[in-house]
Amino acid sequence: MSRLAFIGRPWVAFDATDLQHRAWFAEFRKLGTWGKCPVRFIIPDEHGDLITMIQRRLIDYYVGKEFEPINVTSAPLTYSPFDTPKAVNN
Repeated sequence: MSRLAFIGRPWVAFDATDLQHRAWFAEFRKLGTWGKCPVRFIIPDEHGDLITMIQRRLIDYYVGKEFEPINVTSAPLTYSPFDTPKAVNN
């Protein structure tokens, strides 16, 4: 085992809900390097690379935050989406 494993930055899983993780990614986007990031992010096997993984998780986070599930039973349909539109007489 390399001695660098004992003095290197700790490994963490990226969490889009963690403000600090999002700030580290924003800093990476600004500087173009992970040099000032105090951690290394783990890349799960199902993801190809770190940047793509972080972008996907951020998209899921922000879309979920903006478009929370809507209670469909509270707003009944007044029409069927399959109805033919009626012509309007002028």
